[in-house]
Amino acid sequence: EEAKLAERRKLEKKKRKKGGLEAAASKRLAKIGAKAPVKTSLSTAAEAALVVDRAMKLGDWAKKNQGIVSAVVGAAAIAALGVFGYTYYEKRQETQASVELSKAVGDEKGRVGDPDKEDDEGRPHDPRPIFKTLEDRRESALKKYQAVASRFKGTGAAILARLEEGSILLDKHDIAAAERAFDEVRDSPLAKADAEVHGRALEGLGFADELKAEGEQGDARKTALDEAGKIYRELENTDVLGFQELAMYHQARILEKQGDLPRAIELLKKLHERLAKPGDNHAFVYLEHAADDRLRALDPAALPARAPGQLGGPGGNTLSQAQIRRMMEQMQKNGAGKGKPPGGPAGPQPEDLPP
Repeated sequence: EEAKLAERRKLEKKKRKKGGLEAAASKRLAKIGAKAPVKTSLSTAAEAALVVDRAMKLGDWAKKNQGIVSAVVGAAAIAALGVFGYTYYEKRQETQASVELSKAVGDEKGRVGDPDKEDDEGRPHDPRPIFKTLEDRRESALKKYQAVASRFKGTGAAILARLEEGSILLDKHDIAAAERAFDEVRDSPLAKADAEVHGRALEGLGFADELKAEGEQGDARKTALDEAGKIYRELENTDVLGFQELAMYHQARILEKQGDLPRAIELLKKLHERLAKPGDNHAFVYLEHAADDRLRALDPAALPARAPGQLGGPGGNTLSQAQIRRMMEQMQKNGAGKGKPPGGPAGPQPEDLPP
């Protein structure tokens, strides 16, 4: 079209005259020429040629440097395998840690008795391990918890093992070692992510301070009780169902030990009102009974005496340790709302609480 246009322009110069049809065609072709399609095509072709040229040069470089290319590809493959291997190893470690932790828990929940007299054909078999004494059971569980914490450091199972280890160390009155365990758990990533683990560690530290106070007099005793009260107030702010009520009960016990009976009674009355209300908190049966009994002991007029035959009342049956533990386990199953109610091994066991 451009060639024809140029030819026509030459004719225009010669003839100095154009017809109407020829002039219209000339204008239309001039517009086509103004869009410059040839320029765009040339630009695209040039870019394509540049890309092809670079690709050919890259191919030539790769052929000349096969060793470098192989090394880069190999390094990438090794890195990918390394990531996969580390992930697999980490998951395997966590699984194995959980298995070992369950063995330690099994020992802690084991039976005490004579293994030779346990085989009764008329009774179903109890799969729990059996130990001759409480001390044997405690030592077996402690060793397994310590092994998990040492062998699988950094895993959630190791942190939970340290929490249980601290609880057993408190039973052994090894206060310093127990505090180290609870401090480690409190500052762990798991405690920052799980409010219940954080609360259990705080509770353990409060128990440790109470044990310190038992062996001290004067200012040393006062300081230890003050520290325990401070920790229990921190526990009260833990966002787990039941921890606020549990912390109130612990604080009342500390106030009683400090001789501040009016404040202890006031706090126990508030706790009674909270626990007696229908709802989630009403599931804490054992804590309710323990708090009410403490309130009756400090202020007999605060609550009516228990009816004869009622739990804790005249003629009532005294619950065994096993029955109390079953009640606490049932409280855990009934937990709802923000979290589970307290009742783990690091929590207040019946033997830990005052009569």
